Order: sequence, then structure tokens, then C-alpha cells
Amino acid sequence: MEKQPTGLVLETPYQSPFRQTYFHGTRADLAPGDLVETGIASNYGQHKKAKYIYLTATLDAAIWGAELASGDGRERIYLVEPTGPLEDDPNVTDKKFPGNPTMSYRSKHPFKVVGEVTLWHGHKPEQLQAMKEWLARLNEQGIEAIED
Repeated sequence: MEKQPTGLVLETPYQSPFRQTYFHGTRADLAPGDLVETGIASNYGQHKKAKYIYLTATLDAAIWGAELASGDGRERIYLVEPTGPLEDDPNVTDKKFPGNPTMSYRSKHPFKVVGEVTLWHGHKPEQLQAMKEWLARLNEQGIEAIED
């Protein structure tokens, strides 16, 4: 008798419960199927055309992204799927934090919006204000929050 393999067999590579979840925090109004792409004005710094787009595997980092994004739109957090390779976000990795504890990444390839996180809580007002003041000080010193 042939021994059957044990373990989980997935019939489809799509929507696996073991797939990495990625988030994108913004104020843009997007819908499932939309693409987040490079070439549009960045949410940060001098609002130059973005060479990279950013995502994170932690909800907390996505919340910061939504809260700090420029514009008047509602703060939103989207579930996204990368369509190409990712690299560690050099704006936080090893510059501000050893390793990549925020699990923040960037890419030149679009992210496909697959859903929206609608129930989340922002940071305390004093935390948010402290972060905005810190970013303003960096800006006054000519230091960009996002480095390409």
C-alpha cells in the first residue's frame, strides 16, 4: 500500500489563508481592481512624481501612512497585492530601525487593490502631532521623508 502524504494540499494558488497580507495607507479613493502605481504625486515631501510605491505587512505602519498622507480625502487603508518584486523600504530599514520591523516595502510595479480595511483606530492625537512635528523639523532641515 502506498503511503499518502500528509499536510495541506491547496487546489488553487489564489486567496490562500497563508498568503502574506499587505496594506497601503493613503487618502486616495480606490476600489477593488484599481492599481496603485508610480508616476503620480507623492503623498509626502515635495510631492514629486513617485518613483516607488509603498506597502507594509503591518497594520500600524499602514495607519501611519493613511494619517500622514497629504490631501483632504478620508484616511483609508487598502489590502493590496503586489504585481512585481518588492524591496525593503530604505527610508526605514536600517536607517531608522535595525532590520525591517515595520515590514515596509517598496516597488516600481503596481499594487492591485483587493479590499479595504474599514475598522481600524488611528494613533492618539498627541502621537500623531508629535510625528507631524518631527517630519516638519526634518523638512526645515531639507531632509526628505521619502528618499528615492
